[in-house]
Amino acid sequence: MSAVEEKIAALGLKLPEVVPPLAAYQPAVRSGAYVFTAGQLPMVDGALPATGKVGAEVSPEQAKELAGVCALNALAAVKSVTGDLDKIVRVVKVVGFVASAPDFTGQPGVLNGASELLGEILGDKGVHARSAVGVAVLPVDAPVEVEIQVEIAD
Repeated sequence: MSAVEEKIAALGLKLPEVVPPLAAYQPAVRSGAYVFTAGQLPMVDGALPATGKVGAEVSPEQAKELAGVCALNALAAVKSVTGDLDKIVRVVKVVGFVASAPDFTGQPGVLNGASELLGEILGDKGVHARSAVGVAVLPVDAPVEVEIQVEIAD
């Protein structure tokens, strides 16, 4: 088990299996020293724990937790390409999408769920640039979707 996976376990979490693609794409691809993940939904054992818009059917607090699930799924996608999460030099960028009720403006707070978890797991290597975007709807009515870009050492 890698040191990163040991840290995940110490937090009481488990690195999941890679979520299979829902369409014609790969969960992650490597280009040079970087791995780019596809948008990761908060799938747990093949299902979404919640659906709907944040600020309506899904609370901001629940959406923040789901963003952390997305981040774990993204790390699983990175591992599927690199074979070892200890190869992560740093998380460079996180992009998050929040399916938002028309009056919901707390997207950054929701995405803190992903950012904070990456920081807890990776320490300084988890500090990143980020975009938090509110959208009308996400695939399969997911409340949040997260993609990450990481630099990898060989």
